[in-house]
Amino acid sequence: MIHIALHEPQIPQNTGNIVRTCSATGSVLHLIEPLGFKIEDKQLKRAGLDYWHGMDIRIHPDFDAFLRDIEGKTLWLFTTKGSRSYHEVEYAGGDCLLFGKETAGLPEHIRAATPDQCLRLPMLPDTRSLNLSNSVAVALYEVLRQTGFNGFV
Repeated sequence: MIHIALHEPQIPQNTGNIVRTCSATGSVLHLIEPLGFKIEDKQLKRAGLDYWHGMDIRIHPDFDAFLRDIEGKTLWLFTTKGSRSYHEVEYAGGDCLLFGKETAGLPEHIRAATPDQCLRLPMLPDTRSLNLSNSVAVALYEVLRQTGFNGFV
């Protein structure tokens, strides 16, 4: 089971889209507070449609609580400041993919703790970043591809 983690997400529509992607792939979704919206937010629910039912969504009060929950799993950090491209590493089914908030990405102190696990999605030099929900989908499907799409049709 793949884990997707969002560090302080701010835009409810992005998180709702990620809920839908996680539901379609059987992935666990971790939300690390503070969030830029309430879980009851209409826009969040609308973007996630009816995919909330049966989802494993874990809300963590802070980054340390999140780390305790995923202890023993490989953590990959997705950032525009990553030194390697996301397709240059080997993933395993229990890995956790961590993404930062839309306006600032992952904080430097988190990136600095595991620089070898900081990955980037390639893009043209003048591009600041990709949309969060698109980034999650690209990275998640690379993990699924590498692990054989087990159980998928």
